[in-house]
Amino acid sequence: MIAHSLPSPVFGPAQGVHGATFIVDAAFYTEDLDENGLVVDIGLATEALSEALAPLRYSNLDAVPAFKGKITTTEFLCHHIWTLLRDATKTKGLGDGGRVRKIRVMLHESHVARGWYEADI
Repeated sequence: MIAHSLPSPVFGPAQGVHGATFIVDAAFYTEDLDENGLVVDIGLATEALSEALAPLRYSNLDAVPAFKGKITTTEFLCHHIWTLLRDATKTKGLGDGGRVRKIRVMLHESHVARGWYEADI
């Protein structure tokens, strides 16, 4: 759950401060499973995602210093979370030594409104 504004005429009424509740999905891709049949340890992935989301929960994104001057679209937020998860693959034991090749982060606001960012690491 976040609040934010999208201060550009292209966003119409969403230019004003409004709230959004997202469901967040993260997918990790590799070329091969490890010896345990895993892409990533789901417990570690869940912790990394929770850490990435913690500063955003119940926040007005317009007041987050790292987002100053940014338009916090759904896709922008996906990229932000993607970047944190990418970093976690290198520092938190996800993907042991570069096995994770790609990450996708998807934010669902409703059954008809969602966005994502997906890229190779």
